[in-house]
Parts: sequence; C-alpha cells; structure tokens
Amino acid sequence: MVEIFDCWNVSFVSVTQQFNTTTSMGRLTLNVLLSFAQFEREVTGERIRDKFAASRKKGMWMGGFVPLGYEAKDRKLVIIEKEADLVRSIFRRFARGKPATDLVRTLGQEGARTKSGKPIEKGMLYRILSNRVYLGEAVHKGMAYPGEHKAIVDRRLWEAVHAVLKESPRKRANIARAQTPALLKGLIF
Repeated sequence: MVEIFDCWNVSFVSVTQQFNTTTSMGRLTLNVLLSFAQFEREVTGERIRDKFAASRKKGMWMGGFVPLGYEAKDRKLVIIEKEADLVRSIFRRFARGKPATDLVRTLGQEGARTKSGKPIEKGMLYRILSNRVYLGEAVHKGMAYPGEHKAIVDRRLWEAVHAVLKESPRKRANIARAQTPALLKGLIF
C-alpha cells in the first residue's frame, strides 16, 4: 500500500490517529497495522477452513452443488424419491454392463434430466457414478466420512459399478462397438 502511495506521490494523513505516511514513524505504524490486518485475515481463513473440515468429518452437508436425488433442507440432504429412483436405475444399468454411450442415449429417450433440466450427458453420468454422497458419505479433501444423510445406493451396487469402471474405457467401448453391426468392419483401415 505504501508503494502505491509512493508511485502516485501521495501520502496518507490521519487526523484522529496522528500518523502520516510521509514520515518514517508514520510508515512504520501503517506497516504494523497492515501486518496485523493480514494476520487477522489469515487466522480467520484458517478458522473457517478448520470449521468446515470438522463439519464435513461429522458428515454434515456444508452447501454447494446438491446432487441429483437430494435436496438441501436445514443444512441436511433429504432424498427426493423420484430422482433417487433415477440414480438407482443409472447405477443398476451401468453395473449390468450397459455402455455409457448407450445409457446416455437411453436416458435421453426416457426424458431423464439433471436438476437444471438438461439432458444427462456422459460427463454428468460419470460424475453421478463416482459421487460418494450416494453411498451416504461426506467427502472432504479426498477423505470420505459417514454422512448425516441417507444413502441412495448400497455398498454392493457401488462396488459393482466401480468394478466396471476399473476396466479400461477402451475395452468397454470395444465391447459396445462389437455389438454394433458394421458393414465394412475389418475391411477398411
């Protein structure tokens, strides 16, 4: 701040506090005040981060994007059954080996939508399949904690989906392509 004042050849004079940035004592006082202000800002930030982390470890919903299948009420996630049925259906279909592209197409034909009313795309599909909130967990900085909300999918279904996801995406795509009749398949390279 003092450097900005110097660049513009201005000084700060306080009538009530009795300091002036044109004197060395005034600059020292201003720098001390600025240092304490920065310290207080950093301490406040640390307190907020610590409080947020402690709340997440308790499984509390701390705001943000509310996942499909839930709504936020009184700082808690509450299941919306119609959306939860859609989420369960997505998990079950994917666990059975339905390719993501086909699943997205099927969901579009069925009129499935996100919370914002948009059709479910492949990126959204993978975000749904990897969101641990659906297991009833709260995640903070990569660590999962038991959440205060109810799970939409059970652990067995979650693990079945993630076993499929562990397979190479190319291998899964090749399986889907193999089921598609292609007239010139293997003839053109």
